[in-house]
Amino acid sequence: MPFRILRRTFPRGDAVGLHAHEEAQVIFATSGTLQVYTASGGWFVPPQLALWMPAGIPHRVDMLSDTELRMIYWHPSALQKWAPERPLDYIFALTVTPLLRELILAAFKLDIQSEKAELAVRLILHELTETPDVPVFLPMPTSVVGRRVADLALADPQMHLGISDLARRAATSIRTISRMFPIETGLTFKAWRQRARVALAIDQLSAGCAISQVAADVGFGSTTAFSFAFRQVTKMTPTAFLHNLSIRLVPST
Repeated sequence: MPFRILRRTFPRGDAVGLHAHEEAQVIFATSGTLQVYTASGGWFVPPQLALWMPAGIPHRVDMLSDTELRMIYWHPSALQKWAPERPLDYIFALTVTPLLRELILAAFKLDIQSEKAELAVRLILHELTETPDVPVFLPMPTSVVGRRVADLALADPQMHLGISDLARRAATSIRTISRMFPIETGLTFKAWRQRARVALAIDQLSAGCAISQVAADVGFGSTTAFSFAFRQVTKMTPTAFLHNLSIRLVPST
């Protein structure tokens, strides 16, 4: 078969250990939130987003809430034949448009051997390339010092430690941190830390914590400031995120 489909449900806290596929795949949660890790960092995938995973990349999937997944896999020969011109050789998250959602769900309702099913999965590849990427990836520094700074920052979501404190505890300098993070992560340290705080917030929101409490826990002075930062990263407000989290997009059958 040039493609295959897989549907699975997971409880909160479950995980799929490090693995890789010979096929490329799209991962879509009809309900729930997950985090996908690779050697370079992690992608938080809340409701209404999907993740494209090229073939051969080792990755791990953690369930941040009760999650129902739809996964479609393309054989390399099918991908080469059906994919549009835009390269699909890197990982990216994207907003699930109404059309993309219906195409994915249709692939699971149709006879996998039918021509309609093939047309659906071929159109999915084209829809993937028409939708802008969503920046829910948290890249991790590659150097020992960079990882040390990142670990210290992740352990301090309320921002009690300034960059000078982090530098001192990591046995480095502010100048080194400022130079290192753009080189190793593609983000300034300030932008990286902001994204990390939002990533931690996604985990807490998925666990059912109130928005005001999460905003305080990740160091924002107000829910307004938190909502602004959250929307910058995920393209949705915390309220919209919680709404999507609470609604199953399709009934379990």
